[in-house]
Amino acid sequence: MTVNDFRRLALSFRETEERAHMNHPDFRVAGKIFATLGYPDKARGMVKLSAEQQHYFSKDFPEAFAPVKGMWGKRGATTVYLKAADKTTLGKAIESAWRNTAPKRLTNAGAAKASKPRS
Repeated sequence: MTVNDFRRLALSFRETEERAHMNHPDFRVAGKIFATLGYPDKARGMVKLSAEQQHYFSKDFPEAFAPVKGMWGKRGATTVYLKAADKTTLGKAIESAWRNTAPKRLTNAGAAKASKPRS
């Protein structure tokens, strides 16, 4: 996966917007961050998972996912090593992070953005 692949996946969810936080891109739903790119380096991203989700992604895909060091990691912040992640698994992790953060009105409506009406 590349930075652009991660960005495309993150932006594919309803009402997601890209902003910047501490000089690197982040992805938000309802104003809350669920994923970031480029920290601590350009080869990594981060997804906000539950402790249980973090455990399973890190256990099942240790080359691609690892808890962030310190308290952030204990709260679910999970490093993504982009080159080691595949599209399907990263998509599931980003969707989990989005669902953990998005308001119920959005998660009940489904994760993917609605397609634009055709003219």
